Amino acid sequence: TGTKGGGVYNTDTQTLVEEETIGLTKNFILSQNYPNPFNPSTTISYYVPFQSFVSLKVYDILGNEVATLADAEKPAGRYEVVFNASGLPSGVYFYSLKAGNFVETKKLMLLK
Repeated sequence: TGTKGGGVYNTDTQTLVEEETIGLTKNFILSQNYPNPFNPSTTISYYVPFQSFVSLKVYDILGNEVATLADAEKPAGRYEVVFNASGLPSGVYFYSLKAGNFVETKKLMLLK
């Protein structure tokens, strides 16, 4: 746990999950978080088809970064990250995955 830009974030741990559930797709995948809405934590999963530098960040409704969940070179595989937002106020947030030329953003809702 640390602070950045006045917001509290928690990266918890990232888990490499066996690839059998996705197979041998050649596309990046960013899944919808579960549960959503959530309180205080939710799981975000993504798939990297080949070794890539991966950035997974969470932003508030104003576009301010509130958490960095991944910011490193990752081997091919499926990953799960637990986002703990216990230090953040209720509201709508966005999470964005950037890897290679791939960029995707999804919405999540924190209800306290």
